[in-house]
Amino acid sequence: MRKLLFAALIAIFILLLVNLSPGTISLTTLQHYQSQLMGWHNQHPQLAAALFFICYLLVAALSIPGATLLTVLGGALFGLIEGTVLVALAATSGATLAMLMSRYLLHDWVQRRFGRMMATVNRGMERDGARYLFALRLTPVVPFFVINLLMGLTTISIGRYFMVSLIGMLPAIVVYLNAGRELSRLQTLADVLSPGMMLMFALIGLLPLASRWLAGKR
Repeated sequence: MRKLLFAALIAIFILLLVNLSPGTISLTTLQHYQSQLMGWHNQHPQLAAALFFICYLLVAALSIPGATLLTVLGGALFGLIEGTVLVALAATSGATLAMLMSRYLLHDWVQRRFGRMMATVNRGMERDGARYLFALRLTPVVPFFVINLLMGLTTISIGRYFMVSLIGMLPAIVVYLNAGRELSRLQTLADVLSPGMMLMFALIGLLPLASRWLAGKR
């Protein structure tokens, strides 16, 4: 049921101009709006992809809550392959822009606000270099936007930051895109117990554990 509520949030985000009153959100309602959105996507695939990319990039660059929701939406709209390309590039580009803003515009504020964490990051970067960033991207211990801000105060190059962030975020991106794809296939509440949905739940639950294990190995 929690995933159905998550799907409801997706519909709300998609239809910013549609005012759904309390109690009107149901699986039938979500399918109705999803069908409309998919129809518009089929008619204007390039425009839909461009708008999604820009929206995701801004969310990532400005640290606006909702990146996970957008990732799930990308899976429902674009599928796994196209969605992976769009989300991975948008998320990494946004993260890089946020890092650059921290480096050139917010340097003093970040140093004052996260001074203690910055000392830890500096030690990690001195010890492991880009592998430390890779571990941070894999493990959900430090929030996405905090990593961007802190890395702006290090000496890591823009190109290396982009590539390491892209690779480190890719596993989570694929898992949540797959979740969106599975949610878009729901026809009845009973479908929540389908093998595909059960696998999706398992992947989401195992992702933090697998990420920490892989980061430890790295």
